Amino acid sequence: MPLELLDALDESAPEGQKDFLWTLNFGPQHPATHTTLRLILTIEGERVVRAVPDIGYLHSGFEKLGEDLDYNQYVTIVDRMNYISPIANEVAWFQAVEKLLGITPTKRCQYLRVIFSELARISDHLLCCGAAALDLGAFTSFLYAFYQREKIYDIYETASGQRFHPSFLRVGGLMADVTDDFIRQVREFVRGFPKAHGDIVRLLNRNRIFVDRTKGIGVLSKDDAINLSCTGPIARASGVVRDVRKDEPYLAYPDFDFKVICSTAGDCYARYLVRMEEMLESLKIIHQAIENLPSGPVNVDVEGKAVMPDKTATYRTIEGLIQHFELIMTNRQWTPPLEEVYGCIESPNGELGFYVVSDGTGRPYRCRTRPPSFIHFATFPYLIEGHMVSDVVAVLGSLNIIAAELDR
Repeated sequence: MPLELLDALDESAPEGQKDFLWTLNFGPQHPATHTTLRLILTIEGERVVRAVPDIGYLHSGFEKLGEDLDYNQYVTIVDRMNYISPIANEVAWFQAVEKLLGITPTKRCQYLRVIFSELARISDHLLCCGAAALDLGAFTSFLYAFYQREKIYDIYETASGQRFHPSFLRVGGLMADVTDDFIRQVREFVRGFPKAHGDIVRLLNRNRIFVDRTKGIGVLSKDDAINLSCTGPIARASGVVRDVRKDEPYLAYPDFDFKVICSTAGDCYARYLVRMEEMLESLKIIHQAIENLPSGPVNVDVEGKAVMPDKTATYRTIEGLIQHFELIMTNRQWTPPLEEVYGCIESPNGELGFYVVSDGTGRPYRCRTRPPSFIHFATFPYLIEGHMVSDVVAVLGSLNIIAAELDR
């Protein structure tokens, strides 16, 4: 263990009680930490006195890589940050880039991005609720949740050809327009998901063991949620009525009718309930978007040709071929202003933003991520203090920490 961490733990011990305190490494090998998270716990008996998160086990240098890739190429990197809902990362990245370039996507593109964003939210919440229950011993609900996630991966694959890392968005649009098969699959998912959702609710909501392990555990007050910069379901479960989709509308979200789900309990059980209800609201948004999907192009036609041409134009016209060549091989058409911008979205875990610094070239001078997992993992020491060692997995599962987003 690093010396500075030992010193910090020793100083925290009450006078006269140091002989009764033990230091316990929780992770990264523990199944609940998924080989990527480490917690250094100071315990008295089985009660946690202090917790020190130790990050960096999945550090990949994602932000530094952004300085060597153009604005389209970086999509493959952001896909691998929160790899549970990768396409939401893409929406956040291009939200910032298009703000920098002064580009507004077409209405059809906006609707499709909303559909993908909400599918990603459902997928992320399914994993969080399913894995949190699995960590507490509820295996069946985990299987029910993952079966629905496979259906969402099928939809991703139909649209992009890839299941796990779609890399489907582009500056000013999408890689390609969606097909009728995609629309059919989305409609089938909208019709079939409520039954699966109801099955998970019946398995967990009144399950005596699950409720006892989560209710009153890891309570985060409204004031603490605000002071600790929490966002997303974690903040809303503590009574913070904040949703970027409503408070700072982007894409076509003002066109849709949906509620912001909140609670006041602020414990692990409330965070679970908020996510479960949010999935139904996301389903309402997807239904409205797919049934009212506008016609027209998915890519904007902007002066300066900053947007990738359609594949048909690339293969069949000399203008499209030249435009494709200049964007891919020379970056000649990327002429962003010398500015710094911040763009954010309401990702499944909270506010996900990118701060982009432009030097006027085809690549960002600097790109900085505001990842919700990094903010939320810092709340863990406050939530676990005074609880039992067995409560660590319950609190950690309710925070839904994705290590690739945490470490970047």
